Amino acid sequence: MSVLVLFHAHPDDEVFITGGVMRMAADAGHRVVVVTATDGALGEYPDGLLDEHETLAQRRSRELEASTDVLGASRVVSLHYPDSGMVGTPENENPDAFCNADVDEAAERLAEVLREENADILTIYDSNGGYGHPDHIQVHYVGIRAAELAGTPYVYEASTNRDHMKMLMQANPEWTDEAQPPDIESFGLPAEQLTTAVDVSSVIGSKRAAMYAHATQVGDFGPFLEMPTEMLTAAFGTEWFRRRNAPAGLAESALPL
Repeated sequence: MSVLVLFHAHPDDEVFITGGVMRMAADAGHRVVVVTATDGALGEYPDGLLDEHETLAQRRSRELEASTDVLGASRVVSLHYPDSGMVGTPENENPDAFCNADVDEAAERLAEVLREENADILTIYDSNGGYGHPDHIQVHYVGIRAAELAGTPYVYEASTNRDHMKMLMQANPEWTDEAQPPDIESFGLPAEQLTTAVDVSSVIGSKRAAMYAHATQVGDFGPFLEMPTEMLTAAFGTEWFRRRNAPAGLAESALPL
């Protein structure tokens, strides 16, 4: 049995980019551990969703437990940093926010988990955090340092295949000469920089179920909840990674579990 530790910034981040790998690893008998850096308290959510006296952080914690149960996690850990908010917001200036945390101090918190679990693989984000979110970017640097401290042998940067996204958008009939698709040049990584493409289409149902678990994030997940399986699989049926310190020309179809 191998141990896979997935380091994310907020509750719900596990679904899109690593949910399938989690489920497949658990189904193969491996131990799956999810570590979140923040409480996600600054996310947007539908009016009237929270119960009286309930905070967003409390609800998102419960959603995370439900989602990771669907995806096969054996353990969920929070590092308890405050959410930093989207880039350019006043919350970025909070000295206690995760984006402003001392990298070595935060890395030691994560390294403690890696040592306890004797982790074989750690997943983080790419250096732009996927799309530039301050907390995601900090996950990248904290995760690298934590793996160094704990001696974790494999570190994978979970990302999005930018070229694949472009292909999907070009095939979308909604985009015309008058209505151009959004600019994604800073989103994810180009295909040539990715080392690992994992086919997770066999567990796409689990990814959808995990989305349903995150009711506060309907703004993010809503467009995908009722999407036909074929379309959902085309968009999220492959999970992409860049293995750090990979040998030249590496092209994998699975993590080394």
